[in-house]
Amino acid sequence: MKVILRADVDNLGRLGDIVTVKPGYGRNYLLPQGLASLATPSNLKVFEQERKKLEAKNNALRAAAQELADKLAAAQVRIEVRVGENDKLYGSVTSTQIAEALAAQGIEVDRRKILLAEPIRSLGVYTVEVKLHPEVVATLQVEIAKPGQPAAQEPAADAPAEDIE
Repeated sequence: MKVILRADVDNLGRLGDIVTVKPGYGRNYLLPQGLASLATPSNLKVFEQERKKLEAKNNALRAAAQELADKLAAAQVRIEVRVGENDKLYGSVTSTQIAEALAAQGIEVDRRKILLAEPIRSLGVYTVEVKLHPEVVATLQVEIAKPGQPAAQEPAADAPAEDIE
């Protein structure tokens, strides 16, 4: 089944690409979600007329994602968790908890966009990627700490070095 992509689809193609997919994937997912249309001559003509609108919409989404990425880069996320002996966490920190911590700061991010290879199971500062748009990936610093533990201070880049004599 040949379809015209009406949006960027991960692992398939970009807006305007004509791709061949299995009939079930096309009928049950791409077409109902509005991500693609059948590649017929009449649909090709209609798509060429709509292409500018779709590209403008995609550019607006990319700009909004870039703005959110800038906010995320400036955000400092601190999650306090209970720990047992040897600073071992009870449970783990997941993307849901990171999304809730961001929401508390007024930054709304879908938990499914927070990319964690596996849940965080120890204290420390972690760099987490957030995929906001197919072309925009933000990085976020997440600190996992004990309750009452002071925040980890990163050394200032422009602080003068101490002379040891």
